[in-house]
Amino acid sequence: MKAREIMSKDVVTIGKDTTIEEIAHLLADNNISGVPVTDSGDRVIGMVTQKDLLYKDVEPRFPAVVEILGGVIFLQGVKHYNEELKKLVATKAEDIMTKQVVTVEGDTQVEKVAGIMVERDINRIPVVENGKLIGIISRADIVRYIAKMLE
Repeated sequence: MKAREIMSKDVVTIGKDTTIEEIAHLLADNNISGVPVTDSGDRVIGMVTQKDLLYKDVEPRFPAVVEILGGVIFLQGVKHYNEELKKLVATKAEDIMTKQVVTVEGDTQVEKVAGIMVERDINRIPVVENGKLIGIISRADIVRYIAKMLE
């Protein structure tokens, strides 16, 4: 079976200028855990999830460091700390979204989609065709597919 056969076609999306408050309400009102960020041409440019929004509610943490010979080494890297800090002060989707979004084509086999979800610990994957968003597959969609196959 192919991705297009199990994907949800009515995808809730947001633009890069959508506020954090609007995103929180959108996720809650639609009972979804993440939403693709699209540009004016329906191309996926990011993803915002409930996990991203949790950064808004945590206390700032100082990065773990090791001092060696008067120098400081960030244990998780400076980039990781900067990304966490950016999400903490974010006001719009553009500030908080994950920019490296994994997508699949409509003809991708469902088993491959499931494998990607497991390998990369992803809860939802946008489905694109010619670069444009045509649907989304969640873990729940995969579980429904598995249940149907087991009948």
